Amino acid sequence: MNMQQTWEQVDEYITELLCPNDVVLDEVLVANRNADLPEIDVAGNQGKLLQLFVQMKGAKRILEIGTLGAYSTIWMARGLPADGRIITLELVQHHAEVALANIKHAGLEEKIEIRTGDALEQLAKMAEEQVQPFDLIFIDADKPNNPKYLEWALHFSRPGTVIIGDNVIRGGEIIDKHSTDSRIQGVRTFYEMIASNPKISATAIQTVGSKGYDGFMIGIVQE
Repeated sequence: MNMQQTWEQVDEYITELLCPNDVVLDEVLVANRNADLPEIDVAGNQGKLLQLFVQMKGAKRILEIGTLGAYSTIWMARGLPADGRIITLELVQHHAEVALANIKHAGLEEKIEIRTGDALEQLAKMAEEQVQPFDLIFIDADKPNNPKYLEWALHFSRPGTVIIGDNVIRGGEIIDKHSTDSRIQGVRTFYEMIASNPKISATAIQTVGSKGYDGFMIGIVQE
């Protein structure tokens, strides 16, 4: 058995015991697949991790950059209190339509607002609208723009805001400073910006599992 098979089996074991089968979330993944969305959602146990972060923070306001089919969105929304809300940003209209159907299927349309279009344009528009800071921000979109997303995340933060970035290990490729891959360079710049900014205290963890070898950045905005 190769390591990927082992990781997948361990994920299955963890998910079976700690993330019991959820018909709605299973149907969301099926709907995404049937709509030809890329299968790049977080794993089930990672979705549960995001939900736990929401609950540990006691978050009421969440910003998600990168909706896809709303699988992670639904996980996080389920961790919110009754008056909690998520704004989630999605570039592709087709993805947003699938996501909205999934959100309605999960009965969470009152808690989740999808904004469709270029995320940087949407974030600028939110600034013009004077949208209030968020308690938790999840960045999971195109990696070349991670540095710009971080700038906006800090703009929409206050002391104590939790910022999480997904896919920040890239199979270990982030250590290659000579990489010509714009995704790798985007993530490397993301790290460097965090390291040089006293406004955020952060670390990153490497993960293995059904989604391969990757990881999360987790930070807290400082006073």
